Amino acid sequence: MTQRLDTLLINALIHQEGQGPVPGKIGIADGKIALIGSHDQDMPPATEVIDCEGLWVLPGVIDPHVHFGFGNPETDFETESRNAALGGTTTVISFHRSADIRDSFDAARERAERQSCIDFAFHFGVTSRLHVETLSEISHRFGVNSYKLYMMYKGAAGLSKGFTEIDDGLLWGALLAAREIPGAILGVHCENVEVIPWLREPLRAAGRDDLAAWNEQSPDFLEAENVHRVCYFAGKTETAVNIVHLSSREALDEVRRHRRDGRRSPIYVETCPHYLFLDCNSPAGTYAKVNPPVRTADDIDAMWEGVCDGAITTIGSDHVPRKRATKDKDIWAASNGFPGTGMILPILLHEGYHKRQVPIDTLMRVASNTTARIYGLRGKGAITVGNDADLVIVDPDLEKTVDPGIMESHADYSPYEGMTFRGWPVRTLVRGRTVARDGAIEPSVKERPSGRYLRRL
Repeated sequence: MTQRLDTLLINALIHQEGQGPVPGKIGIADGKIALIGSHDQDMPPATEVIDCEGLWVLPGVIDPHVHFGFGNPETDFETESRNAALGGTTTVISFHRSADIRDSFDAARERAERQSCIDFAFHFGVTSRLHVETLSEISHRFGVNSYKLYMMYKGAAGLSKGFTEIDDGLLWGALLAAREIPGAILGVHCENVEVIPWLREPLRAAGRDDLAAWNEQSPDFLEAENVHRVCYFAGKTETAVNIVHLSSREALDEVRRHRRDGRRSPIYVETCPHYLFLDCNSPAGTYAKVNPPVRTADDIDAMWEGVCDGAITTIGSDHVPRKRATKDKDIWAASNGFPGTGMILPILLHEGYHKRQVPIDTLMRVASNTTARIYGLRGKGAITVGNDADLVIVDPDLEKTVDPGIMESHADYSPYEGMTFRGWPVRTLVRGRTVARDGAIEPSVKERPSGRYLRRL
């Protein structure tokens, strides 16, 4: 038995996978979970004792989809990791893309190591033949085995972003290259961008300037069509794929259809907290503009059905921390995306646990457990002896109103601002260290962040 603990959590309701909240104690030593005991079990002495006062202790949320660097590239890992920690997110996977990743990645990783107060990994953005040709080299060199290809940046849409090589051929080549890398997953943004102008132009001509128009210019069937193409090609190459930020019932039905074909390679599905909560009539307006769009109440129900029956694998925020000024425009000119990593757990608790009676075990499966498994985040995703002590103490009945002014993000707005949610973290620990408590980042964490880069290959 451990001679002495660094930290001991007592009077806790502990969530372990498949068990639900059970009264107990957790002992932490050297950043790891050293002991898990019953509520009346004797434990070794500890330097710090945290009385959880009957609150839940959950595994930290793992957000596999953030865009740190799209707000302020120089400081995003500082501000956005704090935003994540306040909401109970203890690990993120951000995206890194450049013309040649071999030349750019070290600097990006080193900046993140200096700034982040939570642990982090990266995906690589695949936008050119060079990326495909060097995929094995950069994956092994930097410990990365997950990628993203952007089907919505084909043709003219890609040219406006400086991408000239994204087409179905690049998708095929990326699938072949990823297949050869151990544990690799190719994530794909699925929207048929070639049809969108034919739908958008009449809407603009009619003077439409509302959130619902953004859904109508990129409707569910354009997402579903691309999902089919990606799943079909992936079946031919036998490559694991992830349909990222899936938003619609029709697109999810397309995944279900392909899974029934007896394929040998997995199709993973990620949805986002906003697709579980916001619809196209939301009063958030342009603050809720995102790609794919937020859709209908029926699509929200479909996402929850997928969470409950396992069709949806993970939850990712698609966090983008730009300023309010980029949103205070008409629906056509406003920027895409919004901050959200710190809102994953509050939305799952409020909308999932309280409103829809989704079991906490189901919520943590998509928010943490499965994410760690499929992305190779060893020691993460579950409260078990030997794992990192990434823990969130949660008051399931605490009600708070979203105030972007205290959320630490570079972004100065939220599509949820002014909304009240029931169920919030009151303390977040990363490898046993308290980084956030009672809605504030610990002062010592601001001085010494200590987030760690996670190699996965």
